[in-house]
Amino acid sequence: MKSSYDSAPASPRLPPNGDESALAPLVAGVDEAGRGPLAGPLVVAAVILDRQRPIDGLNDSKKLSHARRESLYPLIVERALAHCVVVIEVEEIDRLNIFQATMAGMSRAVRGLSPLANEAWIDGNRLPKDLPCPGRAIVGGDALEPAISAASILAKVSRDRLMIAMETQHPGYGFATHKGYGTPAHLAALERLGPCVEHRRSFAPVKLLLDQGKLF
Repeated sequence: MKSSYDSAPASPRLPPNGDESALAPLVAGVDEAGRGPLAGPLVVAAVILDRQRPIDGLNDSKKLSHARRESLYPLIVERALAHCVVVIEVEEIDRLNIFQATMAGMSRAVRGLSPLANEAWIDGNRLPKDLPCPGRAIVGGDALEPAISAASILAKVSRDRLMIAMETQHPGYGFATHKGYGTPAHLAALERLGPCVEHRRSFAPVKLLLDQGKLF
């Protein structure tokens, strides 16, 4: 008969260098950029940071200057254990709705990590139903958890670059400036030019113009 000592699980063995942090679970931070704009894609990022290669200055991307985000972007890509950026195009946003598109993008971003995460920390108050690992929703997580901050930076910088490139493809709307958000200048251009193929037809201001027959 086995004693209670015999049946107890063995303690995990430390790696050769004795680094206990190597036994810690891999946590992915997940965030998005572009839920609110009237045009352009939604971008979702997932990041697993390397505890051995910390990155100073991580924060909610909205609280950082453009220059600071651009300087942190390559550091995150270089030093993270894993990162994945997923682009959800306008057609899928309109087909699924923005909430479901966001959930789908978050799940894809986590699934795209290599190595895979043991847990995903999601910025916000909702979790995708089909995450490949346990998840935790953290309201304001992009300002609280470095991994989520890193994801918010990758998502924001990636989307901004796409919107700047979009300006050359669809001149006149000011995409490089307002990044697709419903600013007065964007709404004026939308009224003047009508929607282009990058406008989200399920969003009210665009849908209204389409209903009025103002096609691109």
